[in-house]
Amino acid sequence: MERETKKKKNMKIKSFLLLLLITTEICADTIKTPTLHDLVPGGKNYFRFMPQSIRQLQWCGDKYIFVQNDSLMQALPDKKNEYLAFTLQQLSKTIETEGYAPLTTLPYFSVPDKTKPQIAFKTKDHHIIYDLDSQKIVMKYEQDKNGENWEYDTAEGNFAFTKENNVFILTPSGETQQVTDETNKGIVCGTAVHQREFGIEKGLFWSPRGALLAFYRMDETMIPIYPAVNVNGRIAQLLPFKYPMAGTKSHEVTVGIYRLSDKSTIWLNTGLPKEKYLTNITWSPDEKFVYIAELNRGQDTCKTVRYDAKTGQRDKELFTETNTKYVEPRKPIQFLPGDTAKFICESRRDGYNHLYLYNTDKQTLIQLTKGKWLVKEYLGFDEKGINFFYTSTAPKDPNATTEGNPLEIYAWKQNLKTGKRTRLHSKTGIHHTSINHSGTYLIDNISSPAMPRDVDIVNTRNGNTTKSLLSAKNPFQDYLMPDIKTGTIKAADRITDLYYRLITPPNMNTAEKHPVIIYVYGGPHAQLVTGGWMNGAGGWDIYMASKGYVMFTLDNRGSANRGFFFESVIHRHLGDFEMADQMKGVEFLKTLPFVDSERIGVFGWSYGGFMTTNLMLTFPDVFKAGVAGGPVIDWSRYEIMYGERYMDHPEENPEGYNASNLLNKAKNLKGRLLLIHGAIDPVVVWQHSLLFLNKCIEEGVQPDYFVYPSHPHNVSGRDRLHLYEKITRYFEDFLHDL
Repeated sequence: MERETKKKKNMKIKSFLLLLLITTEICADTIKTPTLHDLVPGGKNYFRFMPQSIRQLQWCGDKYIFVQNDSLMQALPDKKNEYLAFTLQQLSKTIETEGYAPLTTLPYFSVPDKTKPQIAFKTKDHHIIYDLDSQKIVMKYEQDKNGENWEYDTAEGNFAFTKENNVFILTPSGETQQVTDETNKGIVCGTAVHQREFGIEKGLFWSPRGALLAFYRMDETMIPIYPAVNVNGRIAQLLPFKYPMAGTKSHEVTVGIYRLSDKSTIWLNTGLPKEKYLTNITWSPDEKFVYIAELNRGQDTCKTVRYDAKTGQRDKELFTETNTKYVEPRKPIQFLPGDTAKFICESRRDGYNHLYLYNTDKQTLIQLTKGKWLVKEYLGFDEKGINFFYTSTAPKDPNATTEGNPLEIYAWKQNLKTGKRTRLHSKTGIHHTSINHSGTYLIDNISSPAMPRDVDIVNTRNGNTTKSLLSAKNPFQDYLMPDIKTGTIKAADRITDLYYRLITPPNMNTAEKHPVIIYVYGGPHAQLVTGGWMNGAGGWDIYMASKGYVMFTLDNRGSANRGFFFESVIHRHLGDFEMADQMKGVEFLKTLPFVDSERIGVFGWSYGGFMTTNLMLTFPDVFKAGVAGGPVIDWSRYEIMYGERYMDHPEENPEGYNASNLLNKAKNLKGRLLLIHGAIDPVVVWQHSLLFLNKCIEEGVQPDYFVYPSHPHNVSGRDRLHLYEKITRYFEDFLHDL
């Protein structure tokens, strides 16, 4: 009887274990982990895993508009209901009556003037301005098939555009006026200049009333032609472009003013020296003057100058900003509503980017915002000019004197006279906002580490949410995901706090040792660790953590959103402070019991490619494997504007250029280093990594190499998946099991 009882117990235990095993196997089969196709742009499923958004949401007149399925919807911000503007079928029928081909999908709509209920869109061969109230086409233009850089004038309805390096104007009557007539291919008119540095995004600037057009003219005839090759034809073809390098001759830029009434052009007398940077072009509201931020080639002195738009002569130098390191103007001045004498400008003169009020008559400069935080974006004024709006990293408490949180961004309202500041959000995170014309409502796009995206309409009077338009679901809610944490460590100066992001494998066994990959950028204008969705982690970080890697990112000194001193500490010594801080990150990683200090890898692109290569060569016994994409190898061969801002002229800083030249360190390579480059890269030219290969051959060391023959600086489209498969395979081969 006792043996029979034991036998039954054993059978029950075996049955339970078998059931547990089957259940475990079933659970294992049903647990989903994201793939590269889910996580990387170009993957088959990538868009399914992007946080849900509202298509083409924007202000239009007093309403906001958006696309829903095959319809354009509109609504007033203070009314509950949204109503139909038109369907695809209705819009297609409307344009067919004008003789245009029917539409198969809704086009992209822009709002040329937020004060009017009008949208702009393009068909195959035409530009169309469409009025939402009357449901009619109010302007139509036959598009020049070879035209580029189209710029619409909302006052008179003219289009300016470029074709074959010249500027043209297309009028509503269909007349085309040729503004410039340059025949030398080395002279380019109407396009962005100075390698698109200093916030320059375009080269055509309409005056407020549409009577005048300002435009850039860039003379590149003194710049050598840089060769690139298109290999896709039967016989490879040259793709030449101009690329001024640090220390070489710079291009020369001037500004023209074209008057439509008499079809005449005058040139601003910007004077000598010709090698300087003309940035942040702004018209005065009365069209009498053009304002330009003029930066010397050394980039340590910036003058805001006013020019007479009728004569082209220098009218007044308003103020000058200097810095022993560099000045970097990035935003044009903004005039107050209905005022031709007062404007707001942005500056980092006190160490943080802040707003200043200037009076052109009294020549006074008043600081409007102040604190150990920075203004991210100036949004505008309300209709009466009483309050202005901006986004910033300021602390939640408007009276706090502490440093702001660079991981979070909020919108603020500030009274121009009293200086009283009001935060316009209650939700914690990163807020990307746009304001309507009257300054009464915001479209607020919010994300936080656990919130993929919320979209609200916010009343600027009290900061309350009027409408909740969207609360996106977590696209990975049914997936087994890694754990993401953020924190701070001390920089190499032992004073400054640095923010890091640590991603660990799902259900990680902390008793086991795991390989680590450090993802790095490290340079100016970039911040990788944020308070947004998943703390800013990229899809590949998530993928590698799911495969068992610990993923680590640290925003070292030199990166963005921490103030001028934090960023400019790298001046004249690129790589030094950044690597010192990254090695503090390595020290931190080695204190973690689940980190295998013998298996540390590093990956980065562009400036991050420079950092990756530098770390591999400077600390060869620390890093076992690395992947450097589009790496800068020799800063004297990088473009002039960026290079001389951070390194000065090579003749002024030979020691710095020599110390940061990775050709001098090639002999130190010990681990496995894969360099990847686009063969037609116009940003970090292919020459960089090719020279590094030459040096490695000379030194007898063995890097690995891969080229994307048809890609520029970044590998995009479907080939991006191929890129990350290549990178993943490399770390799997040389870091996962050493």
